[in-house]
Amino acid sequence: MDVIWAQPSAVTAREVGRLIAERDLAPTTVMTVLDRLTRKGFLKRTRDGRAWRYEPQESRDGYIAELMLEALDLTGDRSAALTRFAQAVSGPEAEILRRALTELEDE
Repeated sequence: MDVIWAQPSAVTAREVGRLIAERDLAPTTVMTVLDRLTRKGFLKRTRDGRAWRYEPQESRDGYIAELMLEALDLTGDRSAALTRFAQAVSGPEAEILRRALTELEDE
């Protein structure tokens, strides 16, 4: 996913293979992984001639936010988990959260 998130536009399996050439993976392995990521909803693909072009279904930030929400779902007490999280973030991070919450309230 890191390789695909780093690209400005959709990429083919061949392009992904070139980008990770140092790993010496077979082209079929790259295609299999991309297919699995598509089936799991991480990637979307569109036909481009005989090849498929892959792009992220979600931005990296969106994906991380989703992981954070899933982690909150694992707790029996979301308020306690959010409070603990807020206590653990740095001052600048807390300010970012404050601004985001203020913007949401102003909408």
